[in-house]
Amino acid sequence: MAGNTFGQLFRITTFGESHGGAVGVVVDGCPPGLTIIKEDIQKELDRRKPGQSSITSQRLEQDEIHMLSGISEGKTTGTPILLIAYNKDARPVDYLHMKDLYRPGHADYTFEKKYGVRDWKGSGRASARETLARVAAGAIAQKYIKEKLGTSFISYVEQVGDIKTNIDYRSVTREQVESSIVRCPDPKVAQKMITLIEKVRGEGDSVGGIIRGVIKNVPVGLGEPVFDKLPADLGKAMLSINAVKGFDIGSGFDGVTMRGSEHNDEFVVDGKGKITTKTNNAGGTLGGISNGETIYFRVAIKPVSTIAKKQQTINSFGQQVNLEATGRHDPCVLPRAIPIVDAMAALVLMDHYLRHKAQNL
Repeated sequence: MAGNTFGQLFRITTFGESHGGAVGVVVDGCPPGLTIIKEDIQKELDRRKPGQSSITSQRLEQDEIHMLSGISEGKTTGTPILLIAYNKDARPVDYLHMKDLYRPGHADYTFEKKYGVRDWKGSGRASARETLARVAAGAIAQKYIKEKLGTSFISYVEQVGDIKTNIDYRSVTREQVESSIVRCPDPKVAQKMITLIEKVRGEGDSVGGIIRGVIKNVPVGLGEPVFDKLPADLGKAMLSINAVKGFDIGSGFDGVTMRGSEHNDEFVVDGKGKITTKTNNAGGTLGGISNGETIYFRVAIKPVSTIAKKQQTINSFGQQVNLEATGRHDPCVLPRAIPIVDAMAALVLMDHYLRHKAQNL
């Protein structure tokens, strides 16, 4: 199956299924000499793993990472890095009664029509468990560009259902994000979000929302026009994440209500002689190339498809049937999606940084 590889110079290929033996990733193109220890990767996986709070899936996976190649004496060697986490709490039996059904909102129908076969055990490759591999690879990318450029990634939950925070993205810290189980840096709004998620779970339903992605201290010049513009690759990265239904950057769709005189970011020189802009409606890029300002974007995530409420569907024999799904699923996937958004953003910037360096020797 094609489409399992992402990136050009910093390239990852993920493998594994939700209820198979393991999930992992091969990272190719990482420069040699980067200090990497298990904890650098594990801390990001711990932010993504199930069972971490009362509002997430209760599947009990420790997601312990194993580094099997490409690292010697704690440093990258420049050769392919193999990272793998073995599934310990897989329960394919939970899906046995649904093996011939096309679950609403899932990829069952499309996978079967495309490939003639599908893995019914927790959606196989279509499962969000595959994102463990992305987070593992993204941890390496985050560390590299943090050390080289001082770039940081601070995504947070901005909205759940109709509950939204208006906190200024420029002031948010990773510590504020991690202080709440819903990963919203606004304490009062976070509690309202938690209450809503608990209510929805009690009803056997699910709820979606919006993640705000923020990338600080981005150098000028990253991006490859015309087709590999930085925001275009960020959009592809985010839209490749399970359940993502929308992406915008900078002013995004809100910008259509503004005039050009309002939207244009005027250039100025700060007290240190650095060229900057008065505003940042462009979201940190111009012409598809980073301009040195903070990159900020939004990712819209749909409600989780697996719910306990009775739904009508059809089976592979074309018969109308009722579905009451079972299993361990998130009533709202946003808190666990934060490290995935961070990881995918880091993979894009890492790849474009190496491409920029290769072009400007």
